[in-house]
Amino acid sequence: MSFGKTGNSTGTSSTRRDFLKKSFAAATASVPLSAGGALAQGTGGRANGNPKSKRPNIVILHADEFRWDFAGANNLNPMGVTPNIDAMAERGVCMQNAVTNQPLCAPSRSCLFTGQYATQTGVWKNGPGLRPDAVTLATVLRNQGYTANYIGKWHLAPNSHSDPASHGYVPPEYRGGFKDLWEASNELEQTTHPYEGTIRDGDGKPMHYEGIYRVNYLTNLAVRFLKQRHEKPFLLVVSQLEPHQQNDANAFLPPKGYIKQHPNPFAPKDLRFFPGDWQAQLPGYYGDCKSIDEFVGTILRTLAEENLLDNTVVVFMSDHGCHFRTRNTEYKRSPHESSIHVPLIMQGPGLNQSRKVEGLVSMIDIAPTLLDAVGVPVPDSMKGRSFLPLINRTEERESWGNEVFIQISESMVARALRTDQWTYCVADPNLPGWKYPSSNKYVEYQMYNLAADPHQLLNLAGRHDPPQLVHHGGDRSLPEVAAHLRERLIARIVEAGEDAPKIEPARLYP
Repeated sequence: MSFGKTGNSTGTSSTRRDFLKKSFAAATASVPLSAGGALAQGTGGRANGNPKSKRPNIVILHADEFRWDFAGANNLNPMGVTPNIDAMAERGVCMQNAVTNQPLCAPSRSCLFTGQYATQTGVWKNGPGLRPDAVTLATVLRNQGYTANYIGKWHLAPNSHSDPASHGYVPPEYRGGFKDLWEASNELEQTTHPYEGTIRDGDGKPMHYEGIYRVNYLTNLAVRFLKQRHEKPFLLVVSQLEPHQQNDANAFLPPKGYIKQHPNPFAPKDLRFFPGDWQAQLPGYYGDCKSIDEFVGTILRTLAEENLLDNTVVVFMSDHGCHFRTRNTEYKRSPHESSIHVPLIMQGPGLNQSRKVEGLVSMIDIAPTLLDAVGVPVPDSMKGRSFLPLINRTEERESWGNEVFIQISESMVARALRTDQWTYCVADPNLPGWKYPSSNKYVEYQMYNLAADPHQLLNLAGRHDPPQLVHHGGDRSLPEVAAHLRERLIARIVEAGEDAPKIEPARLYP
């Protein structure tokens, strides 16, 4: 489907009004042209009011490369670009320490939907597809009477830069169980640009847009879905590309005029010390984040208008963060907080507690938690754990195991452990990260004391400082700390189904 050019980022103009007048009768072929709350095609009215006996719906609002500290609710960013996300956190639960198990687009998404580590899903880097027989959040919910619906970026079908056909259409067997509404592109960044592009429907037919901003277009598709009559509970994932950079432009491209709204913006402290491209890219990134916040507001408003809000679990999240080339040559694929720490905010039945939760949770925990939240048994294949007890029970918070296992590929073959105080990373310097999913021998590479050094400016790997030095808290020397973290990391590697590797301690301080 195609839209006429519009006069601003939300697509409101006389061209838009003329188009709506002409196409309103062709209901199934059009979507609203404004993500700011314009009427969309559907049953309208209040027909979607859910009886209390109906299991809650689930809506996942998935951003891409959204830093956790850019959500104002986390109290680290003064720019005020996320009022809707912040309001969601005020109503619901804001997980303060959510960490991705793999800071890369496709592997992180495989962790999300399967509750498994990336090496277990087979999607250990960008390129491999999710196995057709994978047990996912969608397959489990469909077996319980839900519909499973997907809009936006997928990135879990086999794909290759040398095969343009793999960038868009996703064969049904590679859709992870999303067998109902499908309006998506495998690699959205390859098939679309901010104001023009093509995705595919469930039959593989092209859906073209032009003259409307990409975030708004996908938002409108979601609004159209929500305004339809739903006889069954539904899972809806709306997966935006923003604030991920536009690959072929190497730039963050928000709606027109949004970059000018953020001149000389606040720079997080983890960026200021390092070279990178944050100086040039931050205004566009802030504009992208503002656009994502508007998307969140539109979806929440539509749920309220359709009497769906009180019986819908809504999740806002991201697959990974963004370090603006300060830690390696691109934007993620590192063990640093700017790369692994993600926003995770939930609201809905049983979750509207106005609470911030400090315990560490990870990407593989989200699917089990959502199943738990709607009363569906968690399958044994999912290795994550529901964090509802962490939210609801004080005693659970005291005994919760605060460590997350992280796998890193493409930039290097590496493994990491994130605890409530430490980030500990090992890597194999001899293996290319694009070619090998794992190693049997690693070398200590990075160790950060998050309590003393939250911006990760001082790598302690290889140092032999005594406990009393100011950069270290506790009564153990740094070699003793490293030995403990090494032991815990090996245990987590084995727990994830890998062979126990040898980890060589760092010999010299870099």
